[in-house]
Amino acid sequence: MHKIRFVLSFLFWLNFFGNVSFAQTQNPSKKEIRKATKRAVQYLNSEKFEKSLETARWSLHYATVINDDYLIATSYNLIAANFEQLSEVDKAISLYEKGLTFANNSENDTIKNFINNNLGNVYCFEKKQYEKGIEFYKKSLEYSQKAADTSQIVFTKLNIAWAYFDIDQYENGLPYLEYINKYQAKFSDKSLIIILNMLNGMYSGHKGDFAKGENYFLTAINLGNKLGNKGDLSFSHQEYSKFLFKKGEYKKAYENLVIYNKISDEIYNDDLLKKANVAGINLELDEYKREIDKVETEIELQSQSLHKSRVIVILFIIVFLVLLLLLVSLYKNFNFKKKINYDLTLANEQLIIAKDKAIEASQAKTQFLSTISHELRTPLYGVIGITNLLLDEHKELAKSPHLGSLKFSARYLLSLVNDILQINKIEENKIILESLAFNVSDEIHLVKNALSFIAQSHKNIISVKIDPAIPEYLIGDKLRLAQILMNLVSNALKFTNNGEVILSANLVKVEDNLHHIEFQVSDNGVGIDAADQDRIFEKFVQVGRNDNDYQGTGLGLAIVKRLLGLFNSQITLESQVGIGTTFIFTIAFEHDSNKTNEIINNIKVDLSSGQLFKVLVVEDNKINQTITKKIIEKNNCSCFIVDDGLQALDVLEKDVFDIILMDINMPLISGFETTRKIRSKGIHTPIIALTAFAKDEITEEAIEAGMNDILIKPFESLKLFQVMNEQIKKTKTAVY
Repeated sequence: MHKIRFVLSFLFWLNFFGNVSFAQTQNPSKKEIRKATKRAVQYLNSEKFEKSLETARWSLHYATVINDDYLIATSYNLIAANFEQLSEVDKAISLYEKGLTFANNSENDTIKNFINNNLGNVYCFEKKQYEKGIEFYKKSLEYSQKAADTSQIVFTKLNIAWAYFDIDQYENGLPYLEYINKYQAKFSDKSLIIILNMLNGMYSGHKGDFAKGENYFLTAINLGNKLGNKGDLSFSHQEYSKFLFKKGEYKKAYENLVIYNKISDEIYNDDLLKKANVAGINLELDEYKREIDKVETEIELQSQSLHKSRVIVILFIIVFLVLLLLLVSLYKNFNFKKKINYDLTLANEQLIIAKDKAIEASQAKTQFLSTISHELRTPLYGVIGITNLLLDEHKELAKSPHLGSLKFSARYLLSLVNDILQINKIEENKIILESLAFNVSDEIHLVKNALSFIAQSHKNIISVKIDPAIPEYLIGDKLRLAQILMNLVSNALKFTNNGEVILSANLVKVEDNLHHIEFQVSDNGVGIDAADQDRIFEKFVQVGRNDNDYQGTGLGLAIVKRLLGLFNSQITLESQVGIGTTFIFTIAFEHDSNKTNEIINNIKVDLSSGQLFKVLVVEDNKINQTITKKIIEKNNCSCFIVDDGLQALDVLEKDVFDIILMDINMPLISGFETTRKIRSKGIHTPIIALTAFAKDEITEEAIEAGMNDILIKPFESLKLFQVMNEQIKKTKTAVY
């Protein structure tokens, strides 16, 4: 949308100032500063960002010297526009806001209109904060209406309509689109006609009028090609791709998405960003210098005031006398403090010894957790990978509840392993809940199916009761909810024989868009003695059992309590020995249809499967070799596998690969050492570490060795190919 935005912001200046040359006087006039501003606009429109920034910096300096609020605001607006074009969004926002401050101090409504519009652009289409961006657009519209400038009104309403359409609020954007359709014939700006046709196509697609929408999009694309307008053309292809996808024409949708990506790459050329970097740094230095000059001026004034003030001298004398009194007091207390210091020294030495022991224990614990994490994640990678292979190679098993339960249980076990190994992080609130759209009934039945084996082994049945008033889709962390329910239900099954475990969910309260769901897990098992009910949520506590009665770590209920704390919820229980136990907790989940649709629509679809890469896998584990090779070859890539780092070095002497997937813990030489040797040979092929170690444990060494990225086993194949595509693309565009 960059083209529409900057037509609005700068076309006025191009028409207003006329053809002029750059001023060369030491004390420029306002007219000369305006000429420099006009030239900066021309450089910006020609994508000569370095020259545009240098010229705008010059005009900002002299506008500040003459203290002209309008020219200062104009210069800041220009500089911010450059940074926005260079994708420095946060800098652009800061500079726009500075410019708006000076614009509000001026009497010029046009510059207020421009800056408010540009802030609307940044917040809507860069920060994706549409509500805030639309507020700025509407403020811009007020100023353009106040100036009775119909052309600016049309451009601003075009931006508002586009913003509403982007967030699927078509009916809110329709009045603005209708206004543009009514008045566009009075203007000759063909770029506006491109975007107008695109917006009409989007609205027609929303209303289901595909024939009309097709005509609008093709008109926009043909006009964009005719004018050579890459910015508007790229967005037309992007929205047309979404339109075709909605129609079910997936091949054409993909072709238009490829065209959009190609044009976007041409627009945002990395060389332009590097070229403008020096000018941007100089601009920031000027900003800092202005602030320093202000501080130095204030210090000089304060220094002059201090020298002239007798009051300061008197205060100094008073302070000096107070210090003397304090010295006397300190001397009298010296012997007492000496004794106290001696006692404190002894206590401090004991604390240091205790601290050293605590550090050693912490290091031992960290090493233990790291080892366990690696040893558990490696077989889990095999379990999940083989399950996925079975589902891919034997389509007849896709509806098998047993295989589905196996896959769900393996994923749950991976999450549970991570949480158990990092329970201290849960206590320190280092885990952040996710916001995902999910169905409560589906999650509960997945838990039921995953635990059916435990239920059968104890001759129990699991009953499910779900309140029909609960909305179909809620928003929250479904994985943490499933983990809580899995722990509670499995715990109930272990303490119940020949009985029943009831898992129920009821809607108890609705506040705005928050739906409070009460979950209950009831059993008719052995029950919990009243004396033990306060202790069962502590770590490693197992009550009311003999050594051979039940299996478990004693961590399940401790994890449940801490996870519920993340939901701002508490758990209660009701239990009688010999009768049974009921656990109760309530979680407030969000229900918002628009947000649910947005979450679902934002799920990324891998469109990269058509690319063919040559992949070298360095892995000593045979099962992992098989799984990784299947994943790679399934996605139309060739895969070559070696067992260790020495073999990898030999292969790289003879062959060239697009990317290398490197295990860390291997015999002979480690993945880190192998990577160092590869880099020492001048080979720049991207290397991705595939490891079962925790990422924060190896990141520093991986970067030092020359690795490009890290993936933790087990991983999703989609994530693997996203990282591979990104690293291969970076390597191809890099200069060595």
